Amino acid sequence: MKDWWQVTFPKGRQSLIISDAKGYPVQIAYGEKGTGKPLILLHGMGSWSYNWRNSIAPLSKHFRVICFDAKGYGFSEKPLSRREDKGHQVIEFQRIIQALCDEPVVVVAESLGALVALAIAQENPHLIGRLVVVNAPIFTERLPHWAMWLLAKMPLDIMQTIDSLRLAYLFAPLFREIMAIERRRVLFDPSILTPEDIYWITYPFIELPGTIAKVAEELQIAAQEIENWQANKPNMLTKIQTNLSAIKCPTLVLWGEQDSWFPTSHGEKLHHYIPNSKLQILSNCYHDASTGAFEVLNAAILEFLQDTDLD
Repeated sequence: MKDWWQVTFPKGRQSLIISDAKGYPVQIAYGEKGTGKPLILLHGMGSWSYNWRNSIAPLSKHFRVICFDAKGYGFSEKPLSRREDKGHQVIEFQRIIQALCDEPVVVVAESLGALVALAIAQENPHLIGRLVVVNAPIFTERLPHWAMWLLAKMPLDIMQTIDSLRLAYLFAPLFREIMAIERRRVLFDPSILTPEDIYWITYPFIELPGTIAKVAEELQIAAQEIENWQANKPNMLTKIQTNLSAIKCPTLVLWGEQDSWFPTSHGEKLHHYIPNSKLQILSNCYHDASTGAFEVLNAAILEFLQDTDLD
């Protein structure tokens, strides 16, 4: 199997060192393609840059497209010796933008990545010129999948032991089959997911120790945030929700019409609260829009960016 990074990006997989939210240096994997104004693609929970495989080439014809793996995901560093604090992704994404770009960027973000992007657009509006959010978990009342709930309940010590024993590697064929079944459930047309897709989607979990434990940790943070929100305790969800009107950059809200994780009513509500926003419902689209509806997704992104020219 050819290396996806080498096939996709002219310089292959590159490396960037940033200070994480606790001040420790961490290595971030990224790739870039194209020239012009910077456009950063941000993946969701449990995913990595590969999820944008169908958008990189089309968008790079018009922009300098940058794809990176968030800390703990994909090919980026997975520091297991320290626990994460809520909101660390927001701080780290800001530092990635500042390290790679010297002008306001276009951010296209999906699922959890969209929630992170909304927070940055509120806190550091000078960093983002235009924003596209896809199926954002901004009003969710629970973790949307049973496996997420299960991982969120598992002690992290157990998850780290599973990682250290390389159980996903030892049972790779079974792991890939289970992941294939679950990933197809968030696609309108499950048949589009190829064996190569399954290989790369599962690669970090099977080949890169620490991935499972870090994803489990992020799910525990997410579950705690939802629980705090429901109990009216301090949480980031409420903070982001109550400051949506502070987002001033042109914003496109994209939502899968058949998204069973986060209904279209959430997209309509998000659009209502962001003053300078546009809502587009993607037909024949479940939650994984970047894979399952990439053609209409790419077209919507380019049309929006052409209509809202960034000076």
